[in-house]
Amino acid sequence: MGVMMQAFHWDCPRVDGKEFAWWQFVRENVPSLAQAGFTALWLPPVHKAASISGASMGYDPYDYYDLGEYDQKGSVKTWFGSRQALQDLLNTAHAHGMAVLADMVINHNSGADDAEVNPITGGSRWTLFQPGSGQFLRGWECFHPCRYETWDDGTFGDMPDLSHRNPRVYGEILKLARWLIEDVGFDGFRYDFVKGYGTWTVTAIQEYRYERAGKPFKPFGVGENWDSARTIENWINEANAWNDNPVSAFDFPLRDMLKALCDAYGFSLRNLATWETFSRNQPLHAVTFVENHDTRDGDKPILRDKLMAYGYILTHEGYPCVFWKDYYNWDLGKEGTPHGIAALVGAHEAFAGGGTEILWMDDDLYTMQRLGDGQKPGLVFALNNRGDRWGGAWVSTKWRNVEFAPVAWWSGADLARPAGQWSAWDGRAQFWAPPRGYVVYVPRV
Repeated sequence: MGVMMQAFHWDCPRVDGKEFAWWQFVRENVPSLAQAGFTALWLPPVHKAASISGASMGYDPYDYYDLGEYDQKGSVKTWFGSRQALQDLLNTAHAHGMAVLADMVINHNSGADDAEVNPITGGSRWTLFQPGSGQFLRGWECFHPCRYETWDDGTFGDMPDLSHRNPRVYGEILKLARWLIEDVGFDGFRYDFVKGYGTWTVTAIQEYRYERAGKPFKPFGVGENWDSARTIENWINEANAWNDNPVSAFDFPLRDMLKALCDAYGFSLRNLATWETFSRNQPLHAVTFVENHDTRDGDKPILRDKLMAYGYILTHEGYPCVFWKDYYNWDLGKEGTPHGIAALVGAHEAFAGGGTEILWMDDDLYTMQRLGDGQKPGLVFALNNRGDRWGGAWVSTKWRNVEFAPVAWWSGADLARPAGQWSAWDGRAQFWAPPRGYVVYVPRV
């Protein structure tokens, strides 16, 4: 499925000194990301936002059709740059074989131009939108509450929520999706806050008959449903029940497990086989991740040995997503070395195919093999949770009389190159991992 890069973090233009120039900054890094093996970029919301309290990350949409070309809300450009800079980024990504996902924020709006009285409640709300693009004009009847719906699945702060059952709103959302795919050039969508509206909206966007160069085109889609594995699976099953272009979902419970792996004292690696994650039951529809823009406050960020978590998602099943801030700002990418995310991405793209089989598991040591799928021969991943010494075990692999080479490894205590290993005539082999670290072994076949 490839590897995705979440190409932003919260307040990234300001933090990285790239205000109104983020698109250009990302574009400059596309060649090295493609060389490392990344196959997709997920961009922050590209539309002009309300920017009521200053520059905005875009999760308060105002004008969906202003990508940085209309003088409104304090500037012509968005906080990330101009429409042309965005187009240049898309073109460069495509030239390097990378797909680009748009962040679809269609639950709520902000920054209305005037207040209106809602005749259903008699109250006044800021719901009159007359954006400079002249596209998708909105009034009170486009939002909850209105005559088209009596139930609002979820609210996002005090922002008015769009009523997707209003035929005009529904049509405008499909029109927006088509414009982003066919005219702007996006290849798929990340659906923000899907708890706030019916799954049928996502199904409709995924099912829409898009065209590129006169040929049918099916976009990729992934939903943000920050909840339990059961809730995510129920959402996926409903969204994909009548859908010939199924949507995926971020695996938030897996991320909880990975935080416990890295930060919880005494975490048993046996939990890796029993933790209730979405990817356990639906790996083909799971987007796995270690960190994102919303895990930045309080006790949410992973604080210790985060590369152990990346070692896990970039060797196991699912569609892994890497966080820009981890890769660049926290220097976990480590391109050109076997000790960081870049080496794991390379191993994923060349070897991580087929199903997963656990070969050894106790409180401190975990060893698994990917079985391969024809194009990718498979790999062995060894993870050691002890902080004071190397750990290893004899296991039975699928490979007979095969040499294994380490291609990616890390430990906070010992970065020495692990020794290569051989499997015997019966597939038995011994694999080692350094203290609080991992090794990815690949077969030389």
